[in-house]
Amino acid sequence: MRALVIAVNLNKDNFQCDIDEFIMLAQSAGANILHIELFKKDMPDNKFFIGSGNVQKILSLLNDLSIEIILFNQALLPSQHRNLEKIWNVRVVDRVSLILDIFALRAKSHEGKLQVELAQLKHLSTRLTRLWTHLERQRGGIGMRGPGESQLEMDRRVIGSKVKILKERIKKIKLRRISQRGLRERNGAFSVSLVGYTNSGKSTIFNILAKDKVYVANQLFATLDITSRRIWVGDDIDKDIILSDTVGFIRDLPHSIVEAFHATLEETASADLLLHIVDSSSNEMYDQIENVNKVIKEIGASNIPTVLVYNKTDKSKITSKLLYDDSAGLVAKVFMSAVNLDGVDFLKSVISNASKVLRNNV
Repeated sequence: MRALVIAVNLNKDNFQCDIDEFIMLAQSAGANILHIELFKKDMPDNKFFIGSGNVQKILSLLNDLSIEIILFNQALLPSQHRNLEKIWNVRVVDRVSLILDIFALRAKSHEGKLQVELAQLKHLSTRLTRLWTHLERQRGGIGMRGPGESQLEMDRRVIGSKVKILKERIKKIKLRRISQRGLRERNGAFSVSLVGYTNSGKSTIFNILAKDKVYVANQLFATLDITSRRIWVGDDIDKDIILSDTVGFIRDLPHSIVEAFHATLEETASADLLLHIVDSSSNEMYDQIENVNKVIKEIGASNIPTVLVYNKTDKSKITSKLLYDDSAGLVAKVFMSAVNLDGVDFLKSVISNASKVLRNNV
């Protein structure tokens, strides 16, 4: 679709990185970006976010560029969203809606689709408008007499019912996963989960360790559905090691996404070891680490032993190596490149060592 991107700098230090990331999100969703309009404000305008003058400026661009959709690099309030669409008369998609759209595009498993739909419905429920006021039952007329329930109220009730059904289905899947996890624990399996910022290389590393073919692409949120495989890291390991790949995180990840995917993310919260995959070539590396740690804390996994795996050393020109944490007896950091396989043996030794050191906790 022919898209116009609006980005507003609210006095953020890393504004350019925000723009670059949002453009990647838009392209991942299939947008054809024709124009990017940048604004700077101290605080959002209550009615239009960008102010009435800027709204008119955008209006003059719409016809000239034949814009079909406007992508907003901020989360809009329902009232702001309605006001902008009413004036511009084109579809407006804010940051939260765009991420949800990408999730809907990428979800492949039954559980993933259920979780995305749940997040979408919860987001939609805050944005229902009286688009059908001319059909309200209380106005009477043939076919309109009855209990006096407006279309808006009906929509809210229908969405509420669907949300309840989805939660029940996800709950059943969660119970099945808990049962499977309990079986692995009884069999003495050692569980390792890959976490990290989206597009950090988690799935590439997963494919190497599991000798699998999980979908990999240079795009945000290429992986949504959790995948678990038994892996081999050495002959001296006397127990199964189960490796799980999970959804990537991103800055300002909508809470509705974290909440909807909680059943999946619990697999991470129950792991014996987390491998936090980091893009060592990114200028925003430390900010990305911080954002991932926030989500890890939110899902209750901050107490799990974690190893930082600095991937993409082929781009950052860092030598592959290990850095030990003597106090816990575990490796604290690994530097490697999944692309040229440099340092993969280091990573295997980290997992092997952790399975022995943490044996008593499994």
